Amino acid sequence: MVSYINLLLFFCIVLLFAVGTLILAKLIRYQDPNFDPIKIQPYECGEDPVGDAWIRFSISFYLIALIFVLFDVEVAFLFPWILSLSKLGLLAFIEMLIFLSILFLGWLYAFKKGDLRWERQ
Repeated sequence: MVSYINLLLFFCIVLLFAVGTLILAKLIRYQDPNFDPIKIQPYECGEDPVGDAWIRFSISFYLIALIFVLFDVEVAFLFPWILSLSKLGLLAFIEMLIFLSILFLGWLYAFKKGDLRWERQ
């Protein structure tokens, strides 16, 4: 039971520190007497912003980005392997061929499923 009291006390101290620093920062911050809300609006080539900034993007953008990151990381693993291939031998070469074939099958699956197309039907 004492350990829970210590945990609760620690939680209260952390909460007090977090809230206290935010309040203190608000009290001692610099406030510009010449504040103009127009100056903090987003600048878009001299045009007033129209519409909401929160628009829905197609899921295909995220899928393509995710697939790109996946294959980009896998290609980054190829460079050290290529540089040390002469020391690793035939077994490492065969293992990398298996790895690349699995990677290629994943790419083929994404391609057949249509995840690499910008526009979907």
